[in-house]
Amino acid sequence: MGEPAESAPVKRLYFGHEDAERDIASGLLRAGFVRTTAYDAALSGRKMLVLGRKGSGKSALCMQLAAGGHPGGTVLITPDDAAGDEIRRFELQGLTGDTAKSLIWRYVFAVQAARHLVEHARVHGRRQPRAVRRLRKFLHANGESLQDRLYDRLATGARGLQTSLSLEVFGVKAGLDVAGSTTEGARATRQLEVVEQGVADAFDALGCVDSHGRLLLLVDQLEQVWSSDPDSHAMVIGLLLAAKHIAARYGDWMRCLLFLRSDIYDMLAFVEGDKFHGDELRIHWTLEDLSGLALARARASAGPELTRDQLWGGIFPHTVDGRDTVERLLGTCLPRPRDVIQYLNLCRDTAVEHDHQVVTEADINEATRQFSQWKLQDLANEYLVAHPYLGRLPLLFDNAGYVATRSAIEERFAAYAPTLHSTFPAYTEALTPSAVIDTLFAVNFLGVRRGGDVVYVSSGKLPVQPHETEFHIHPCFRPALGCTQPTALRSFHPGLLSPDGSPPPSWGSPQSGHRSAGSAAGPPVGRDFALLDRLSRSCGSVQAAVGRATRLPDDTRAQVLWQLTRMMGHAQDGLLRLRSGRPVDTGVLLLDAARYFALLAGQLRASHVEDDGRDSVAWKLDDEAERLVRAVGGSTGGSGDFHS
Repeated sequence: MGEPAESAPVKRLYFGHEDAERDIASGLLRAGFVRTTAYDAALSGRKMLVLGRKGSGKSALCMQLAAGGHPGGTVLITPDDAAGDEIRRFELQGLTGDTAKSLIWRYVFAVQAARHLVEHARVHGRRQPRAVRRLRKFLHANGESLQDRLYDRLATGARGLQTSLSLEVFGVKAGLDVAGSTTEGARATRQLEVVEQGVADAFDALGCVDSHGRLLLLVDQLEQVWSSDPDSHAMVIGLLLAAKHIAARYGDWMRCLLFLRSDIYDMLAFVEGDKFHGDELRIHWTLEDLSGLALARARASAGPELTRDQLWGGIFPHTVDGRDTVERLLGTCLPRPRDVIQYLNLCRDTAVEHDHQVVTEADINEATRQFSQWKLQDLANEYLVAHPYLGRLPLLFDNAGYVATRSAIEERFAAYAPTLHSTFPAYTEALTPSAVIDTLFAVNFLGVRRGGDVVYVSSGKLPVQPHETEFHIHPCFRPALGCTQPTALRSFHPGLLSPDGSPPPSWGSPQSGHRSAGSAAGPPVGRDFALLDRLSRSCGSVQAAVGRATRLPDDTRAQVLWQLTRMMGHAQDGLLRLRSGRPVDTGVLLLDAARYFALLAGQLRASHVEDDGRDSVAWKLDDEAERLVRAVGGSTGGSGDFHS
C-alpha cells in the first residue's frame, strides 16, 4: 500500500509565496528567513543602500527588519502612484530638480520621525518633554496628525514648502523670520531646517537611543512609481540626497535604509554619485545561499526535522539528467530567491498534479519547460520601462544553439534591425549589435566566456569587453527558445540524410548499387574492412582538428566530438557485423558520413563559432567528406583514395 495522498512528503512541501508581503502575513518569512551577510550589514547600519534585481530578496529583508528584526523603532515608507506623482511634480524656484525633490523627501522623513516621537514619548510617562509637546502641536497645526496616507502627507508638505508652514510653535513666524529668503527654494530650505531642528531637539530630550534603539526609516517599492524620465531620475536622486542628509543631521538618533532595484540605481548620473559607493550593499546569492534558502523554506512547511538529504534525494531525486539535483535546479534559475521559490513550487505542483508521492525527474523536466516560458516573459516585463524592446530580442536566438558568437549575433541582427528600428524609433541608438549584446548581458540573458568560465552579470560587474566574442544564453531561457544544444547541429543517424528524402532502409541491409559482403556478386570483404577503416581515420582526423581549434567554444567542441564518437561507434558496429558474416553496406554508410560532414561544416560556418580558414574544423570536415566520397568510388572500381 502506498502512503496516503495527503501525508505524502510532496503534499506537505511548500516553498512560500513570490512576494515578501504575503509571506510575512502567513509567518513563513520569519520561519524560512535566511540570515545573510547582506542582512547583517543592513542591520548594523554600515550600509544605507540595499541594491538588487527584482526578486533578489530586497523586500524580504525590508519586511524582516520592519517586523521586529531591528531593535529600535521602524517606519516603512512605500510610495504608491499618487505619492510618486506628487514627488515627480514637486518643484521649487531657484533649486534644481534633484535638490527640490530632496527637500520634499526630507520633509516626509521629518514628519515620520515627529509622529514616531510623539507616539513613543508615551512610554516615558505622563510628563513629556517640551520639545515633544512642540512636535505634537506642529503636526496638529499643519494637518499632519490625522494624515495616514503618504500621499496626503506629501501634498501637505509640498504646499507648505512652496508657500509657508505653520512654525509658530518653534518660535518662528511665517512671513517674518523667513522673509529674508528671497527665492521659493531658499524659503523652503529655511522652513525645513526649523522643522528638522525641532525633531532633533525632541530626540535629544527623550535621550533613549541607548535603551530603545534608534529609529529606522525603510523606503521600499520605489520601482512601482518610477519611469524612465528625468523627473523619475530626480525623484530617486533626491531620495539619495535626503537619506545622506538624514545620516549627517540626526546621527545616532535616526537613519534611512533604501531598497532600490540595481538597474534603476545604475542608470542614475549626478554630481555627488561618487559619495554613495561606500553606502552600497549589493545583494548577490551563491548556490550555497540559495540551497540554504530552499531548505529553510521547505522546513517551514514540512517540519524542522527535514534534513538536506531527505529533501534532495528523498522528496526530490538525487540527480536529474545525470547532474546533481541542487546544481541542476538552482543552475537553471536566475540567482535570486523569487525564481528559486517559483521553480521549486512548480516542480512540486507538477508532481502533485500527476499524483506522485515524490518529485520525479519527469516532473522536473516538465516544470522546467513551463518555468522557462514564464521567465522569458517576465524578463520583458521586468525591464519594460527602461528597455521596451527587450521582449523582441530573444527572437535573435530562437531555435539556435545556446552558444552565440559576436559575428553570429551581428549577422542575425542585421536581418532584424529594420523591423526593430521602425517599431522602436526612439531607441535606434540602443538597437545596434554591440548595444544589444551589452543589454542582454546586463539583464542576465547572456553570459560571456572569460577564461575557462562563462560569467553572468550576477557574478561580477565588469561589462562586456570589445574583444570578447563568445556568449552563452542563460540556462533559464534555453528551453523556451528551443536552445537545448550548444550549437544548432544535426545529430548523425545513418540513412537519415538520403538526398531524395525517402525513408531509408537500415544501412546494414543490402542496397541496390552497393552490393554487400553477404551478396554473391558483392565486392571483396577486404574492401569493406578498408572502407570502415577509412571512416574511422576520417573521424580521427576531424577529432584532431577539433582538438587544435583554439577558438571553438568548449560546449560546441564537446558536441562535435560526441557526434564523431557516435559515428565511430557505427564503424565499429560494422566491423563486428562483417566479422560475424552479416551483410554491411559500407558504401551507404560512408556516403551518409560524407553528407553529414558537409552538413556539419555548413552549420559550423553559419553559427560563426570559428574563423573559416584552412585550419578550421569546417574546412577539415569538407576535406574528409571529399575523401570519403572518393573512397566509395574506389571501392566500386572508380578512382579514389581507397588506399590513402
